[in-house]
Amino acid sequence: MPTPPGLRERKKQATREALREAALRLAVERGPDQVRVEDIAEAAGVSARTYNNYFASREQAIVSGVTADREARIAAAVAARPAGARLADAVTDAVVEQYTNTDERERGTLLLITARPSLRDAFLDTTGGIEPPLAAVFTERLGEDGEQTARVLAASVAAAVRIALEGWLQPGANTGAAGASGAGGGLVVPTGSLPDRLRAALAPLAPALDAVDRQLDAVDRH
Repeated sequence: MPTPPGLRERKKQATREALREAALRLAVERGPDQVRVEDIAEAAGVSARTYNNYFASREQAIVSGVTADREARIAAAVAARPAGARLADAVTDAVVEQYTNTDERERGTLLLITARPSLRDAFLDTTGGIEPPLAAVFTERLGEDGEQTARVLAASVAAAVRIALEGWLQPGANTGAAGASGAGGGLVVPTGSLPDRLRAALAPLAPALDAVDRQLDAVDRH
């Protein structure tokens, strides 16, 4: 069983949650351009210096209010896959669920994000957070000798997700005025089915993930 986090770690997590909740709330109330780092820190009850220990920009904090813990949930779902379940399917299903199973508030915030290039960039950058927890899950199964393979696979999953999101957030050829606005850096209307884009982007990784399954099966037989 994982060791429960200590008091210090729980306090750090609480501070991070307070900052991202404050950032998202202020962005929705005022508009992202009217929110300063100092405003977020004050609303969360911490100093601007403390804020800088958690987030590098206001955009990062705002986006974190939507994407919070998504990467850890993906890794946890893969780690909890049923015995005999194909690893490629477990990874794909976990990613699709976490990126498309959104509530009303998250959908509203996504519209806010697509209207501003700086927030879109911060949103895309969050995909890099998939790598560390997923690499840890792969390494646990492969052992220390497979650490490099685990990191490569996890980084590949993160890259595939980013590519899918980049394609989804590109203005479509027939989006009319909204698409023209997106081309100029304004509102972008997401195009196509996000689940389909995610599955298509992850599909080329299936042979490598299947190879991991075969390796683990061979170890189990011995």
